[in-house]
Amino acid sequence: MVTTPASEKVTTSVAAVDGLALAVEVRRPSGHPALLFAHGFGQTRGAWRGTAKALAAEGFRCITFDARGHGESGHAEGGDYHMEQFIGDLRQLAHAELHKPVLVGASMGGLLGLVIAGEIDPSAFRALVLVDITPRWETKGVERILAFMQAHPDGFENYGQAAEEIAKYLPHRAERKTEDQLRPLLREGADGRLRWHWDPALLNGLVSESERYQPRLMAAAAKVRVPVLLLSGGRSDVVSRETVDEFLQLVPHAEHVELPRATHMVAGDANDAFTREIARFVGRLSPTDRSDAMPA
Repeated sequence: MVTTPASEKVTTSVAAVDGLALAVEVRRPSGHPALLFAHGFGQTRGAWRGTAKALAAEGFRCITFDARGHGESGHAEGGDYHMEQFIGDLRQLAHAELHKPVLVGASMGGLLGLVIAGEIDPSAFRALVLVDITPRWETKGVERILAFMQAHPDGFENYGQAAEEIAKYLPHRAERKTEDQLRPLLREGADGRLRWHWDPALLNGLVSESERYQPRLMAAAAKVRVPVLLLSGGRSDVVSRETVDEFLQLVPHAEHVELPRATHMVAGDANDAFTREIARFVGRLSPTDRSDAMPA
């Protein structure tokens, strides 16, 4: 894995097992406590930019990446996407680190972490930070997200139009997205119109099969033995008090912190508080948790 001075970041391309290129960004050299960030469906590594920069300044090695089909990472040939590919990519990045990383996973990224830590590879992570996601989620909240993602198949005429639609989707945010903020999220097509960075085929592959994974996710959660922090948004429509309580029964050693003003987009809504909670949680890990030894 790439090393980098504390004051810099390095972006590189990592080949997945099937050869697909993953865009990876690293802050701080190897040897520092590592945090591996896995974004949610439809997002990019840019969702973690503020947090990664702040935590790197505090001495953490921060690894962010674009999931396959997202951002600057490659698209699957023929639009073939399924959960096992994403699990494999995340596991590969974890094992590329000199020391076991703490996974910070939002939504989709958190679910992948649960499967890895509870079912496939308990030794992959030192700990899990799950960002507004539980093995069972509120369907209406997910449907709202997907409706927004599917609403503009023909794209946008300009960045101003895209900013207007995002403002309607996130009315609680006072500031509109600028063109500089939107540029990494949109791609200009041959017709001159701007479309989202993610592969539309994701909606027919990964998303179409997501709910059938819920029993598997719940079984995996019950087997997780590493330290866990669940950070939820008090205004989220994806995670509810019921799904949180259910998760805490499955993972009784997990810690739960609710950020009351945040929606499902926790890092974007309450980034300072979000970052503080991660630093506090990682800072409290026991010496055993900080080493390569795993709890029994």
